[in-house]
Amino acid sequence: MHTATATHTPAQPSASARRKHTGLFRCIAIFFLALIVIVGVTVIVIWLVIRPKRLIYTIDNGSIHNFNLTNNHLNSTFNFVIRADNPNGRASIYYDSIEVSVAYDNQNVAFNTLEPFHQPTRNVTRLETRLEAQNAALSESVSRDLKLEKASGEVELDVHVKAKIRFKVGMWKSRDRTLRILCSPVLVHFSSSKSFQRTYCDIDL
Repeated sequence: MHTATATHTPAQPSASARRKHTGLFRCIAIFFLALIVIVGVTVIVIWLVIRPKRLIYTIDNGSIHNFNLTNNHLNSTFNFVIRADNPNGRASIYYDSIEVSVAYDNQNVAFNTLEPFHQPTRNVTRLETRLEAQNAALSESVSRDLKLEKASGEVELDVHVKAKIRFKVGMWKSRDRTLRILCSPVLVHFSSSKSFQRTYCDIDL
């Protein structure tokens, strides 16, 4: 006597159900595509309206005071005037944090921070910086070279600036961006009788 075993085949989705799923995926794809297009058009429109111009930074003055290099340790004060030029007619700039350092032969010798500020459109702001080297330890070779330059009456330095900035156009403000500035070489005379030559800086934004 044979016993019949019933087998159940899973029900396949109906054609209408498949069409619903396909339609849903198509709507999601169209939505995201439209969103990408809208964002892209918005960015292009903002760029066309702002027409951003390159920011310009220079070192307009520099001096060294109280220079003392003993046993490969440096004590000195470095003063610089940094000229920040925003030539943009629609975009102002928020400087939320500013760090300034001075280096000799790739070795940092002094560091300081500046107060945050807002720079209006078509504005030139001069930032006076005072950086103090306090018993900064130098390698023997760097110390020897720095003594030779001191004897010559002038020294070539690198001034680094790192800032967190935001752009403002109307009511819109951009996200924080990191601005890096390198001014090199900055030729500074130990004697105040010699005039300082402006140094143009490279920027990375």
